[in-house]
Amino acid sequence: MTDLINTQSIHEISGLAGAEQNVALLLDFDGTLVEIAPVPDAVKLDRRIPAALEALRASLGGALALVSGRPISFLDGVLAPHLFDAAGLHGAQIRMGGELRSQSQVPAAMREAIRDLVRFANSQVGIIVEDKRISVAVHWRLAPQLQDETLALMRTIAARMAPEVRLQEGKSVAELVPAGASKGGAIAWLMTQPPYAGRRPVFIGDDVTDEAGFEAVNAMGGLSIRIGEGQTRATHRLASPTALRSIILTAAETGRLTASS
Repeated sequence: MTDLINTQSIHEISGLAGAEQNVALLLDFDGTLVEIAPVPDAVKLDRRIPAALEALRASLGGALALVSGRPISFLDGVLAPHLFDAAGLHGAQIRMGGELRSQSQVPAAMREAIRDLVRFANSQVGIIVEDKRISVAVHWRLAPQLQDETLALMRTIAARMAPEVRLQEGKSVAELVPAGASKGGAIAWLMTQPPYAGRRPVFIGDDVTDEAGFEAVNAMGGLSIRIGEGQTRATHRLASPTALRSIILTAAETGRLTASS
């Protein structure tokens, strides 16, 4: 059973994580810090959030990272001028302390896959192909009636590209990603590095793409929080991205950001 958190502060979330040690905060982006948009480029981030995250990072001793399906370059653009630790492209990229620590190679057959997907999108109204170079996502939010056809094509291409590539399914999206990349693996690696090591991980996400992260955090004795409805391995829920943004903004104002606050 996943419990709904009725909380207004990071202090209370930290209390759920355990008052005996400070936490490391790991945040998804789409559907978590921002509402899901009809098309990937249409997301709108509350202009107060970047500075609030910077204040939160300082209060957490630097132990704050974004764990997203977006490229790190995209996250940098929307959160400018702040540069946060980040695992992008579902863990295919990891940056810490301003240094790119790891990045998966572009799978050899990715260009051919993108050509096939673009041809499909050009023949179907409402299908969007998002080329992330190392990975490629196909969105059908504007054409929900094409879900089955799109998924069938993506599964066929993923099988053709195996074992280099796996298929990552999400909310009205499917993505071909390097087989070794996952949010769970990225979180596990981050938690071995200072300033994350020795802290209790708190991961907040909203989608099937975040389940590997929830599973990893649960295995480490951390706190997993899903935004919104849906079957999940997360142990707790928040109602919406709006609820999380309120918590973050309040935390930045009060400074009550750690379990010991």
